[in-house]
Amino acid sequence: MAAAFVPSDAHHLACGICPSRALTAGQFDVYERPTKECPFNPDDGHRYAADGTPVCVHPDKVGLPPGLYKSENTPVAIELELPSDAAELVPYLRDVLHGAAPVLLEDLIEQASAKIRCRFPAVDPLTTLRRALN
Repeated sequence: MAAAFVPSDAHHLACGICPSRALTAGQFDVYERPTKECPFNPDDGHRYAADGTPVCVHPDKVGLPPGLYKSENTPVAIELELPSDAAELVPYLRDVLHGAAPVLLEDLIEQASAKIRCRFPAVDPLTTLRRALN
């Protein structure tokens, strides 16, 4: 069995009953907020969509944007949109990288490296990423 997205003993913002603590990324959906579409099940303390798909309702805590990852096989990914000013790169990347789900980090770093080279040829991507991750 694959490891949970967020290990149960990890200090993480995800709620103690979040499906991310038991399932891998892509095995649950993420909704923007609690809704009637994913009612709370008092028997086990989780939320489920009508089709039985486990649902997280705190995208900011789990580090994934809202998406129907399990129920519609939506890829677990984020498209990085760099700011227009190079001076804003480090704070922008810091926010994105520190708030992202661990499963997204490698792809986000690769996207940042490639996009920084294209948009800001005079900026060293490695130095910028080191500053953002420090």
